[in-house]
Amino acid sequence: MTLTVEASSLSLNDVHRFLKLEELSTASFTEFLNLEPLTEFEQQDLLRIRNDFRRYLRLSKISEGLVKFLTLAPLMRLAGFYDVPIRLTMEDSIPIAVDDEDRRITGRMDILAINSPKSDIAPPFWVVVIETKNSAIDVGEGLPQLLTYAFKSLNQQTSVWGLVTNGLRYQFVYLTHDQQPTYQLMPLLNLNESPDVIELLQVLKAICKLPNFQ
Repeated sequence: MTLTVEASSLSLNDVHRFLKLEELSTASFTEFLNLEPLTEFEQQDLLRIRNDFRRYLRLSKISEGLVKFLTLAPLMRLAGFYDVPIRLTMEDSIPIAVDDEDRRITGRMDILAINSPKSDIAPPFWVVVIETKNSAIDVGEGLPQLLTYAFKSLNQQTSVWGLVTNGLRYQFVYLTHDQQPTYQLMPLLNLNESPDVIELLQVLKAICKLPNFQ
């Protein structure tokens, strides 16, 4: 009998054990990405996004849906994720089977960005997995879900970028699958910190420009 487990109920230790996923030491963004300077327009737009979020945060905690609306949507548009051939989907049901365990892990993904190939003979597309939480929840609580969803995408490519955010803090993760599936946490970025918010958009732009993940 197969046991069905919700990804939202998993701990980080569960993810390591069920998926045979190993954590490597924290990495820097520049090991994997080319971070380009932002234009004056991009910096001004970034300040508007930050100020809008601050204004709502002063009133009360911000719901998961509003986090997407206030920060992720404008950030992803500014970074180029709305452009062809990238396709965004939301809340896709993604059953995940772990072959060497008598269980099936299921969940519902928040945002999936896919760089679709232009033809059947095009290079493999890349996938970016994004998990959101409300502003009162620490981003670390979304890490098990994010890793589970991103792990599924390793069936289609050798590496995957993931992001978990509560609107204020942004935790990027880089997953690879060679002999052993591994992941590395990137430096935590804060929307309220001036150096961090610049780097946040630089990272999103750099991921968006990747032709495919090797």
